[in-house]
Amino acid sequence: MVSYNKLSDQDLSILLAEGDEAAFKEIYNRYKAVLYVHAYNRLRNAEEVHDIIHELFATLWNKKGTLEFKNSLSGYLYTSIRNRILDFISHQKVESAYISGFQDFINRSESTTDHLVRQKDLSTLIEAEISLLPLKMREVFEMSRKQHLSHREIAEELHLSEKTVKKHINNALKILRTRLGVVVYLCFLFNK
Repeated sequence: MVSYNKLSDQDLSILLAEGDEAAFKEIYNRYKAVLYVHAYNRLRNAEEVHDIIHELFATLWNKKGTLEFKNSLSGYLYTSIRNRILDFISHQKVESAYISGFQDFINRSESTTDHLVRQKDLSTLIEAEISLLPLKMREVFEMSRKQHLSHREIAEELHLSEKTVKKHINNALKILRTRLGVVVYLCFLFNK
């Protein structure tokens, strides 16, 4: 009976390539703890280190017939674990950047959506109040605020005096200020 714990890494590698499960178990038992400590010192995450070690040994077994250990079995294992650690760290950075970017997008979207809903509600409220103004006053007010016509242009188009146009606009603003409140009035006044 072969005593696997007394075999060299080179002998174990040859037996592993032939599919010897006992050789694989010996390699696992010989290097698992050392690789775990090495990986844990870099990552400080026991669960992730456990997964990385498991993946390394699963790959070792699955590719047992095709692997070539250029220098040594231990060199292959340390290089493999180092590469997996670096891949994990790189993936974490990408994932972190993605999550951060996605969270920023969500925050901006929520803010934008909330702003748009409030703006739409405010516009609806203002339009409703404007529609309640007396007909001529509403007409003058809408020409001023929506069509951006000057008092003179409105007066010429409606055959009114500039003074009458100014009075209609001032009265409309007073009515809207009273009905909508000062804050809404100021928002409307500065967003015209």
